[in-house]
Amino acid sequence: MRAEIEALASDIQRSVALLKRHLDWDAAQMRLDELNAAAENPDLWNDAAEAQKIMRERTELDTSISGVRGAERDLSDLLELIELGEAEGDQSVVDDAESQIRTLKDRMAKMELETLLSGEADHNDCYLEINAGAGGTESQDWAQMLLRMYTRWAEQHGYKVEWLEQSEGEQAGIKSATVRILGHNAYGWLKTESGVHRLVRISPYDSAARRHTSFSSAWVYPVIDDTIDIQINESDCRIDTYRASGAGGQHINKTDSAVRITHIPTGIVAACQMERSQHQNRARAWDMLRARMYEAELQKREAAAQALEDQKTDIGWGHQIRSYVLQPYQMVKDLRTNVETSDTQGVLDGDLDRFMAASLASRIKGEVAD
Repeated sequence: MRAEIEALASDIQRSVALLKRHLDWDAAQMRLDELNAAAENPDLWNDAAEAQKIMRERTELDTSISGVRGAERDLSDLLELIELGEAEGDQSVVDDAESQIRTLKDRMAKMELETLLSGEADHNDCYLEINAGAGGTESQDWAQMLLRMYTRWAEQHGYKVEWLEQSEGEQAGIKSATVRILGHNAYGWLKTESGVHRLVRISPYDSAARRHTSFSSAWVYPVIDDTIDIQINESDCRIDTYRASGAGGQHINKTDSAVRITHIPTGIVAACQMERSQHQNRARAWDMLRARMYEAELQKREAAAQALEDQKTDIGWGHQIRSYVLQPYQMVKDLRTNVETSDTQGVLDGDLDRFMAASLASRIKGEVAD
């Protein structure tokens, strides 16, 4: 067996051992047995809130334990397959098994990172808000490209994307949009993407084909459930209704069904226009406002460098987290971690894992150091 594969196998075994220690393996298996027994109790759903909590913990623990067991099993099977292929002189079998071991190593690296998503809301769904910076059509087109990039990333990872609000640009693109991304660890991964994104390209809207720099921001905040209590005084809020824009049928375009709620003391705003009735949009907007208030509180607790609105006041130089250069050369570079790639099209099509993983690892190291 080649030294490279032996080293990869050793790394995978180290990852398995690390994950077992993180889970407290014996205790985790006992806890899963307890949760499975609780899930079979016919009286469980007499308390819906407690039942949901138990089922969520059970799903998360089962996923973690199954992942570790699966990795151990896969590594053992692949190493046996390599030995068998070498014994029979079948290089194609050996090559295929070695390729799968490399894939398994990448999978284990991601599992290690996911075990570190231990924040209060990391496992939750999240809201993603995109805003175009100054610059008119250029920035609005870039905002739409960013929205597409994140929705592609979400779809590739099996997450569901739900549109909540969108404001169209004058000529092209969007001024702003808010979507909800549903899936395990959605907030934990996407929270690393909050900030300003800078695009450099030859403008398709410039007849002189000059190079333009555009800015748009992404902001991510968690969907919160009923176990997190956020109190909002309605007298501190202004509620506006307006006519929804974009597709949605005759009803949504003819009535003031869209709702915008502004929390006056903080300036935090939540808007929804996805639902057909004003009542439904109002309920959604209140949920979003609670989530944003919670995120603002998290920022205070974690002593973030800047509060929510401070990060969004100037979508321009000095605030960007990543640069996307399409001309005169091809490069995407994260300014926080220095991770970069020349595969700009892949990134714009949703290949963001390398950036998220590096940023998350950097963040965790910083928290440990503090």
